[in-house]
Amino acid sequence: MGRVAGVSAAETRERLLRAAADVFAERGYDGSRVADIAVAAGVTRGAMYAHFGSKAELLVCALRTHGGRVLAEMFAAGRERSATELLTVVGRGLPRLRDAQGYLLVEALVAARRDQNVAAPTGHYVSERAEWLGDLMRAAQARDEIDPALSPNALAHLCLLLAMGSALVTPDLHAVDDGDWAALLTRLAAGLVPGRHHSTDRNTAVKLLINSGLCQGHGRCYYLAPDLFGDDEEGYGQVLGEGAVPDDKEREARLAFANCPERAIDLLEEVSHGGP
Repeated sequence: MGRVAGVSAAETRERLLRAAADVFAERGYDGSRVADIAVAAGVTRGAMYAHFGSKAELLVCALRTHGGRVLAEMFAAGRERSATELLTVVGRGLPRLRDAQGYLLVEALVAARRDQNVAAPTGHYVSERAEWLGDLMRAAQARDEIDPALSPNALAHLCLLLAMGSALVTPDLHAVDDGDWAALLTRLAAGLVPGRHHSTDRNTAVKLLINSGLCQGHGRCYYLAPDLFGDDEEGYGQVLGEGAVPDDKEREARLAFANCPERAIDLLEEVSHGGP
């Protein structure tokens, strides 16, 4: 049951997902009927229900399939680029007109506000994308491409806001010059690169503290900065010595600080001004 003559189950499912993307883009989630999607896919309603239990499930599955594919294609094309270059290249395409698949996220976000069957899986999808982007930022920080003082989660959140906002504010609502947009992105990306700021009139002493009440023992701190952190008898993180950070270990300190999931690490900077 649910099979189309001469077509495999996998092909039928893919056909339904493509049809759903087109129908939702044209009519919106609320304005689309299951029968419309089945007709667009060239299958019976029975065949559709053999693969998807509801219109909500079809929307979320289409979002996962096509959204994941778009991300994979975008980032696969820039494997040789640094993280900031890649983000700039991807960002340049955000203001352009969306195809049918690009509107799936908009429909899912709107439908999630009214339909609990859509809300939970859409929330999971967004969380997965945020986690994926956060991992990308952490990897870039480990390669010294992005300032370790910046929160990977905050960077991932910014990327999500830009992507979702561009899906809502399309060029027919507000257009921006490609050159101006590219220049702005380039400037923003440059601000993510680790700074090399040195001052002649002041020195900064960096010190680390761990809030034992927040630490859950994930171990990222002593994995990323083994000369600054260790673990106690129960596996929870602890600073080594008095927590003072040598100048040549400041990068590792900031990397550990930015990657603690519970924000259990405090990084203190004491500035002493030189001269009379």
